[in-house]
Amino acid sequence: MQWLDVAFHRAMLEALLVGTVCGLIGVQVVLRRQAFFTMAMTHATFPGVVVAAVTGLNLYLGGAAAGVLAALAVTALSRRRGQDPSTATAVALAAGFALGAALLSAQNGFTRDLTAYLTGSILTVRTEDLLVAAAVTVTVALLLMLLHKELLFTAFDPAGSRAAGYRTGAMDLLVLVLIEAVVATAVPAVGTILTLALVVAPAGAARLWTNRLAPMTALAVAIAVTSAVGGLYISRWYDIAAGGAISLVAATVFILSLTATTTRRPRHACTTGGGRQRHIQVSPGAPAGSRS
Repeated sequence: MQWLDVAFHRAMLEALLVGTVCGLIGVQVVLRRQAFFTMAMTHATFPGVVVAAVTGLNLYLGGAAAGVLAALAVTALSRRRGQDPSTATAVALAAGFALGAALLSAQNGFTRDLTAYLTGSILTVRTEDLLVAAAVTVTVALLLMLLHKELLFTAFDPAGSRAAGYRTGAMDLLVLVLIEAVVATAVPAVGTILTLALVVAPAGAARLWTNRLAPMTALAVAIAVTSAVGGLYISRWYDIAAGGAISLVAATVFILSLTATTTRRPRHACTTGGGRQRHIQVSPGAPAGSRS
C-alpha cells in the first residue's frame, strides 16, 4: 500500500502544507492589518462555491474565482477618494455570503452538502488537493521571498514607496490575491469560515514575541504547522471535528502568547533581516501605512 493511500497520511501532509502557507501569508496579513479583509474573503468565496456546486464544477476553483473578483472589487472601491477600505471590505463580506445564500435557496431540490467547504474535512483530501496545496505553498513562498523588501516598504510607508517609484497598488493587489489563494487552499483542512484563525492567530502570536521580520515569519510558520498537526491529532484522539480542533489550537497559542507578553513593552518597529527598521505607530486603530 502506498503511503498516500492512507487517509490520515494525506491529512497529515495537507496539515503541513496548509500550516506553512497560512503562516507565511499570515505575517503580511498582520503587518498590513488585513485580518478583517481576510475574514471578508472567506465569506466572499461562498457564492462561487454555490455556483460551482450547482453547475458541477470544482468547488475550490469556483470559490477562488469569486474571491479574486471580490479582492479586485475591494481594491477598486478602496482607492476611491474618501472611501474607507473597511467599508468596502464589510460590503464584500455581507454581499458575498448573502449572494451565496440566495443562489442556494433558488435551486429547488438541490441537496448537495456544502458543510465540508465551510468547516473543512481534512480527512477526505485527495491527492489532487495535496498537489494544489504544494503548488500554492511554493508560489507564495517564492513571491514573498523575492518581493519581501517591496512588500515591507509599501506596507509601512505607502507615500515613501510611491515617491521611490514602487507601484503600491500592484503590491496591495498582489497581497490580496495571495490571501485569497491561501484561503482557497486551506479549504479542505479548515474550511472557509475557520481559515481566519489559522492565518491570523499564528502570525499574531509571533508578532507578540519578535519585531524582526525573518524570525516572525519562521515562528508564525512553526505555530501554524504545530496547530494544524496538533489539531489533527486531537481530532483523532477525541473524535471531534478536525477543522474546529485546528482553529482552537491556533487560538489557544495566541491567547497564551498574549498572556505571557502582556508585561512586555509594546514594539515600535518591525525590522528586516539586515537590521533596518520600519517604524510604525502602535496606537490602537492606526492604519497600516502610518509610522512614527
